[in-house]
Amino acid sequence: MKIQRKLKDWIKTKFLFVIRKEDDFSVITSFSITKIRVALILVLFFLCAFGFSLLMSRTFLRSWYDPEFVESENITKILALSEAIDSLTVEVSQRDAYLKNIQGIISGENISEEQQEISRREGLTNRGNVQEGNYQESQATKAIIEEFKSAPLDFSNPKTMASAPFTDTYFFSPIKGVVTAVFQPEKGHFGIDVVTKEDEPVKAIGDGTVILAVWTLETGFIIGIQHSNELISIYKHNSVILKRMGDLVRSGEIISIVGDTGELSSGHHLHFELWYKGKPLNPQHFITFD
Repeated sequence: MKIQRKLKDWIKTKFLFVIRKEDDFSVITSFSITKIRVALILVLFFLCAFGFSLLMSRTFLRSWYDPEFVESENITKILALSEAIDSLTVEVSQRDAYLKNIQGIISGENISEEQQEISRREGLTNRGNVQEGNYQESQATKAIIEEFKSAPLDFSNPKTMASAPFTDTYFFSPIKGVVTAVFQPEKGHFGIDVVTKEDEPVKAIGDGTVILAVWTLETGFIIGIQHSNELISIYKHNSVILKRMGDLVRSGEIISIVGDTGELSSGHHLHFELWYKGKPLNPQHFITFD
């Protein structure tokens, strides 16, 4: 009975709350309320406060006081750093391998199948459109460029011209077009200029390994391929290079796009050179361009 009376008292007994002015005690507002309503309001208030605190503790404030969250963040960062270190280690190993490959090519050594596979993967991973300045000249690249620049050739003497042992070898035409400048080594023109359509693909004349993939102020984008029998083919004034140093290429494979890059270029064309044992060859003696 006492419990019922108390419950009825909580439900039915009303209290009047009046808000008055202090000066004249005039009533501003008033309202009646029961004990049960006060209890419900307090319960609702505490539930809202608890829900808000829980939300904040799982979101904004979590990083301030939750040690598990801080630990998980540190573990995530450590894993990311570990993956980055592993990737850099693999990349350094691949670059060391294909640089040894290039050095072996230049020195005439045989290249192992493992090195060839690493070079192939390196080329596929980094292949794409190349912008000016993307290539940095390695020591091997500089050595080849200096070899061609400093070769003590006397082109007035026919004995200094290379005699190639591959006159019966078939070479794929790098590009089809009109030859506008012929081979004139005595005038410093060590190859031929072939004019063709804009954005025409340039193809490798034979199987080999890319040993040059650079940009120069005078001749723009250059790509060079080391073939068998100490033969090197050079392709200049490209608009885009599609291969990188160390790539293995097949005969007829697209290696670049013809362009008009470099200060010495006066229109879309390909400047093509053949070098054998450090001496230039006339490309028209071995390849048909029309």
